[in-house]
Amino acid sequence: MDTGIKLAFDLLAFTSVMVLIVLGLGVIASMMGIFNFAHGEFVMLGAYTVFVFESNGLPAWAGILAAPIVLGFIGLVLERGVIRRFYAAPIIAMLGTYAIGLVIREIVRGLLGGHYKSVTEPLPGAFTMFGLDFSIWRTVIVVVTLLVIAGTWLFLARTSIGLQVRGSLENPMLARASGISTTKLYAATFAFGAALAGLAGALIVPLYQLSADIGTRFLVQAFLSVMLGGVGTFEGPVLGAAVIGTTAAGLPWIVIPVLADPLVFVLALAFVKFRPQGFITQGRL
Repeated sequence: MDTGIKLAFDLLAFTSVMVLIVLGLGVIASMMGIFNFAHGEFVMLGAYTVFVFESNGLPAWAGILAAPIVLGFIGLVLERGVIRRFYAAPIIAMLGTYAIGLVIREIVRGLLGGHYKSVTEPLPGAFTMFGLDFSIWRTVIVVVTLLVIAGTWLFLARTSIGLQVRGSLENPMLARASGISTTKLYAATFAFGAALAGLAGALIVPLYQLSADIGTRFLVQAFLSVMLGGVGTFEGPVLGAAVIGTTAAGLPWIVIPVLADPLVFVLALAFVKFRPQGFITQGRL
């Protein structure tokens, strides 16, 4: 029984990490139709922001709060300077964002000297419940993930700005004819997705050592989550991330770990083969 509860908590914690990382990617892919191959580097920059704060004697909490702001600004600058030129050519957009990510990754690799860096948990230790110990920081990640999902959904589904965003992305010409500035909304949506990636990186860096490749390790799983959940909805990527995260964390308990990751991809690709539209095919927010 105790082992089952601990396993469920570990699955929930890893799934929360996956959902956090996928959320920003899913918002950009679903709402703008662009697969941002620099998303892993946005996650890495969020983690790097926390490292810079801590290495300069500032509290890690300040870095975690600053990371989404920093990445939102970087996303805004990139969208205005580069990304907006790719909207008419999704394939070029993938290649362009990959190139941007490569440049960012190699710059940070040089700044880190190719080394791994550790960031301390802002809330270390564990708390005891029902005689079992649970990591405080992993619990914080679970709670923050739930709040971010709820806040993002409410913003997109229940606010006038969210309605304008969805309308602009659904039918840009009609939105412009209605007096909505699609240029500003596209920029804001991309910046919002980048900010979510920065928050994800800031929260997970105490669990994983910082390196230039910290975001890359999750990137393929993140894209697989978006494909599995279904592009074009908010709920799809979240559901896809939950399935991929749970499967990736649970399979090593069933099969030998070296087979777990390949098996996740095989199962996901088999599902996409028979249901290419993903879990959710209708019902934009």
